[in-house]
Amino acid sequence: MDESKKVLIVDDEERIRRLIRMYLERDELIVEEAENGEQALHMALENEYDVILLDIMMPEMDGIEVCEKLRQEKNTPVIMLTAKGEESNRVQGFEVGADDYIVKPFSPREVVLRVKAVLRRTGNAMMGDHTAQAGNLIIFPHLTIDLDAYRVTSNDKEIALTPKEYELLLFLAQSPDKVYKREDLLKEVWQYEFFGDLRTVDTHVKRLREKLSSVSKEAAKMIVTVWGIGYKLEVEDI
Repeated sequence: MDESKKVLIVDDEERIRRLIRMYLERDELIVEEAENGEQALHMALENEYDVILLDIMMPEMDGIEVCEKLRQEKNTPVIMLTAKGEESNRVQGFEVGADDYIVKPFSPREVVLRVKAVLRRTGNAMMGDHTAQAGNLIIFPHLTIDLDAYRVTSNDKEIALTPKEYELLLFLAQSPDKVYKREDLLKEVWQYEFFGDLRTVDTHVKRLREKLSSVSKEAAKMIVTVWGIGYKLEVEDI
């Protein structure tokens, strides 16, 4: 693992921060800590992190609010730490832009694997490590994906996406008009089968459509729900 990768751990319990830190540092990751939401938000806005591990239940400012405020400025990958039974909070987390979640109590190795998976996916995306079309551009009538620049544009305007939103859009765009089950998207985009919730896919599709719609209604309509099955990126005939 590239030792320049930097992780921010946010949890009000010192023992949890210390445990996660110990395992991440074994993998030569640079780790910083925040003990509350306000401190975490300040650090996340002032510094560049490759991943943020963010506890939901914290005093003063909870993880949901931190993630919501962070997303107004940055698209840093966020993995939520949630207590068992906080299902509604997990859904809220996805709605405000979280990329993944881990349920407490968790295995420290699971945390390491999830962090490394996020780093691997975002690293590949940043390097354009996908099959490119038209000189590393994927071009549709209302949407352009620049794989080298990791940028999505519509109507000559850039659309700011989180890493997971970008990966989801890119995956669909690489096979236009092909219908994918939610289970397939969870496996291919999130790269796991046994963790996660199918609503993870739904909430990311919803956020992706909203962001596309803010720039181009036509681009947003390209992501089509196939009821009872899943989603596809539909390309109009030209």
